[in-house]
Amino acid sequence: MAKNVLLVTVDEWPAYLMGAAGHQTIETPTLDSLARAGVRYTNAYSESPVCVPARRSMMTGTDPQKHGDRVAQGTLRMPEMPSLASCFRASGYQATAVGKLHVFPQRDRIGFDDVILAEEGRQLNGTVDDYEAFLAASGHPGEHFLHGMGNNEYSWRTWHLAEELHSTNWIASMAARTIKRRDPTRPGFWYVSFTAPHPPLTPLASYFDRYARRPAPPRIEGDWSRQKLPPALESIRDYWADMPDEQLADMRRAYMALCTHIDHQLRVIIGTLREEGILDDTVILFTSDHGDMLGDHGLYAKRLMYEASANIPMILMGAASDTGAASPGKIDDRLVGLQDVMVTLLELCGISVPSNCTGVSMLGTGRRAIFYGECSEGIEGTRMVHDGRYKLIWYPVGNHFQLFDLDRDPTECRDLSGSAEHERVMKTLKAALLARLYGSDLQYVRDGELVGEEAKSLPHRVNRGLSGQRGLQYPPLPYRDAAVASKTL
Repeated sequence: MAKNVLLVTVDEWPAYLMGAAGHQTIETPTLDSLARAGVRYTNAYSESPVCVPARRSMMTGTDPQKHGDRVAQGTLRMPEMPSLASCFRASGYQATAVGKLHVFPQRDRIGFDDVILAEEGRQLNGTVDDYEAFLAASGHPGEHFLHGMGNNEYSWRTWHLAEELHSTNWIASMAARTIKRRDPTRPGFWYVSFTAPHPPLTPLASYFDRYARRPAPPRIEGDWSRQKLPPALESIRDYWADMPDEQLADMRRAYMALCTHIDHQLRVIIGTLREEGILDDTVILFTSDHGDMLGDHGLYAKRLMYEASANIPMILMGAASDTGAASPGKIDDRLVGLQDVMVTLLELCGISVPSNCTGVSMLGTGRRAIFYGECSEGIEGTRMVHDGRYKLIWYPVGNHFQLFDLDRDPTECRDLSGSAEHERVMKTLKAALLARLYGSDLQYVRDGELVGEEAKSLPHRVNRGLSGQRGLQYPPLPYRDAAVASKTL
């Protein structure tokens, strides 16, 4: 019997924020159970830790060089290559997506039979998504952002509407209904993509209350955190003002509350699989597109190669009949990425992997020697190579290097790039980085050396739009040129 597949993604969830990863405060009982029943990959990374490129890697099985985006181009169409969904459909699967796709145009199904969409208020080209239609039918048209919290900011408050109207509940409910409405003569591929814990930070009051009296994890500050930083990092600090300790603690409690809410709603989906009698025949993979710095080292959001931004949760529970690499209770430290998701799921289901895929299977014994990460270009550009222990980060503008020994320093507090003891490691990783550069990055290379360019003074960024703040979205927003809309939404 062919296996079903449930692929669950969340938006902006760091790998360390799980009980299974040793976090002492957060509650993630569902994910912890999945980890005990499957494999948890501790060195899983987002090749380009920002929404659009990360999701392109996952849905095409390719790296940013192959799929064409490391910047987050909101109006870039998906590349002309087989998608994860199209490969499953070509093998007889019914394929449905519920939640966030973040593709252009928004109603592009990228190979799925159907997409039940929640796009965080991105009403590009007049598109109204299915979650917005649900709110309107429930008597709350366009009211999902009247809490006043920003989509890329770190203020928080509890959710302002009824619990069943929260996007997390709606996505889980629609996923469960989709499973129950499946064609019983065909296997199913279900992609469930939650929009939280990405801001706006609006947890249900009941979930925030469970964290309100607990100590929040303190901020992490490295020996490099308060020194002169390359323009890419100074730009982030200019854009997001750092928070006082008490406000930061509450923000982190709100963030953890959103995570636990998702964890509990994931139980509804798994419970539906169980009650439908198909859980044992279903492969489940849980991951995220990227993480969030959440104030560590004075930094916020994503686009960075530090662990909080680039290291992502990756848990794979095979079907009950799976043995070997997908058998229960394993912790796997090989270097894996989002481009590997497609290859791994197809292999588990006995489906041929397209030749254009750059990803490698997370099963078997194969291991990467080096993982390469890249995000943004110009002043905001950052590049990374990781050998399983040491991570080298490079900011081309400013030609600034950082080296971290993740075995001894998992929170990246001590920069070893100037250490004489680590000169050989630096040389080896610089060579690995140089071998992987392409496109506009080649301007930063001279005579086989990484020379970057001189650091620039950045003008202060005036945040007139409050980081893409939403308003009353009813009636739907008028048509606007997509290229303009993508910069503001």
